[in-house]
Amino acid sequence: MALREAVSADGTTIVYRVDGPADGRPLVLVHGWSASLRCWGGAADDLARRFRVVAVDLRGHGYSGVPETGYDDPKNWAADIAAVLAAEGISSGAVLLGWSYGGIVISDYLTAYGTGAVAGVVFTGSMANIGRDVPGAATGSAMREAIPGVFETSAGRATRAFAAFGNANTGPDPDKGADAQRLFGISLATPPSVRKALFYRSVDNTETLRALDIPVLVLHGDADPVVPIDNGRYIAENTPGARTSFWPGAQHGLFIEDRPRFVAEVTEFADSL
Repeated sequence: MALREAVSADGTTIVYRVDGPADGRPLVLVHGWSASLRCWGGAADDLARRFRVVAVDLRGHGYSGVPETGYDDPKNWAADIAAVLAAEGISSGAVLLGWSYGGIVISDYLTAYGTGAVAGVVFTGSMANIGRDVPGAATGSAMREAIPGVFETSAGRATRAFAAFGNANTGPDPDKGADAQRLFGISLATPPSVRKALFYRSVDNTETLRALDIPVLVLHGDADPVVPIDNGRYIAENTPGARTSFWPGAQHGLFIEDRPRFVAEVTEFADSL
C-alpha cells in the first residue's frame, strides 16, 4: 500500500492510495461528500486481493489539496480523475466505482473525457446529477435533516448535525460502531467550507448516461435515507443495458453494511468485462 500524488489541471494536488497486484485490473474508488479514501475500510482490502485498487481523496478531502474555489466546476472534478489515471498510466480497462457524491464526479469525468480508459462503472448509493430541479438528484431525509448544520464552523453544531445520519452509512448492526466512528471523524475533518461548496453547484449528466457504451452496475439500498433509491433507478433507466442490484432494507454504505456481498457483486461485475 502506498500514498501517491497527482496534479490536476488547475494545480490542485490529488492524493490517492494504490494497493493490490500491479497487473490487476484497475479499480478506482471515488468516495462521497465529506469522506476520504479511508471510508472504504476492509472492502478496499478485500478488493485489492484481486484488483489494482486506486482509492482517491477528492479535492478538499483527506490528504488532497484544498483550493479556495472551483468546486462548482464539473471540469475540475473530471480533471482530478483524469490526473490520477494518467499518473498511474491507466489508459484502458479501468473500472470506476463511485459512492454517493462520487457518482457525480465519475459522471463529470465521463462527460469530459469519455470512456476510452474505462471498461465499466459501478454506482453505489450514488447519483449522477446534482442541483435543484435537476432530475435524478433528489436529497434524502437524513441529508435534509443534517443541512444546514453540517456546514457550520461550530464544532458542536456540526457534530450534532452529522448525528442525523445515524446508521445510514453502516447499517443497524451493533458490530459497526468502529466503522461509524471512523466515518464520523472523516466527515468532521473535512473543512466546513468544502462541505458547503459541494452543494452549491448544478450539473445534469443525463445525456452522458444515455450515450454510455460500457457496462454499468447500479448498487443501491431501497432504504437509503441519504441518496434515495430513485436516484439509482434514474441512472439505471437512462443508461443503456445497465445492471441493477437493489438491496431490500439496506441503507447508504453498502460496502460496510454487507461487506462480503458488496465485494462479491463488484468482483462479479468486473470479472464479466
